[in-house]
Amino acid sequence: MKAIIPALLALAFTAAPVIQAQAQNIPCSGKMGGIDHCSKDGKFVCKNGKISKSKKICR
Repeated sequence: MKAIIPALLALAFTAAPVIQAQAQNIPCSGKMGGIDHCSKDGKFVCKNGKISKSKKICR
């Protein structure tokens, strides 16, 4: 039983960076509610109505 706890801690510390590496920086994420549509000039329009400050081009 005592060997299980250190093994679980080691697994948690090795899995955490992998999970963070899979996170993506997506326009309109978080409080903006996600992407609603693209504007005519290639900018992302978020579901809350604001224009994203992302430098990516919406197609």
